[in-house]
Amino acid sequence: MSARRLYRNAAGDKNFRSFTVAVKETDLWIAVPADSYSEALPGRTEELVWRLRRQLESYIAAHPDFALTREPYLAEGAAPEVALQMIHAGNTVGVGPMAAVAGALAEAVGERLLRHCSQVIVENGGDIFMNTVEPVRVAVLAGKSPLSKKIALLVEPDGCSCGICTSSGTTGHAYSRGKADAAVILSPSAALADAAATAAGNLVQEPADLEGALSFARSVSGITGALFICGDRIALWGQLQIQPLTWEDRVEG
Repeated sequence: MSARRLYRNAAGDKNFRSFTVAVKETDLWIAVPADSYSEALPGRTEELVWRLRRQLESYIAAHPDFALTREPYLAEGAAPEVALQMIHAGNTVGVGPMAAVAGALAEAVGERLLRHCSQVIVENGGDIFMNTVEPVRVAVLAGKSPLSKKIALLVEPDGCSCGICTSSGTTGHAYSRGKADAAVILSPSAALADAAATAAGNLVQEPADLEGALSFARSVSGITGALFICGDRIALWGQLQIQPLTWEDRVEG
């Protein structure tokens, strides 16, 4: 999920500066207030991503099951903070820790940037961590569903950080046992949102399963909203608003 032009439009080009950081599989698009941006910021952020990835890769080298299992995982040894967040998120919803990797890395980078920036949006392969004072619209990409790129989620700021993460069983490279065109989760924790999107998406094999996926999302402490699309059916719950996309909106950066 994400059309990057929507982030720029929602945040306001005059007020925000954006940049990208790519380190191996981690591909970040980041927006910060223009008065917080410096020419050194992309480089410092890239160094942070390398450091986070090295910590995670070192842990995986010592504990390969961490990266292989699709079931809840018991932490072994001295795990870095990002790995612990992934383990906690996966265990909360009954999936493996790697289901939370994109959201956890986006969150780790975003939280670090918030030490120096009043607002931030970090998108990592479609999974988003944000803390803004203005509403942000996020396009919903839903595979071959007729609803794909037709709607956006309007995320109203509440003074807190939030994660918006998506799983799909019909598009993208991430593993899913389900057939949801889009399973979108909103949570204050991007790691939890990422893991929960996978767990909820696994439950959807056909449109009739959407209500069960919503029931699952409602049952998880820390999830504040959910949206599921399967074919031409949509189900919505929680702190989410839907808006139609205009033709101009349907342009990806």
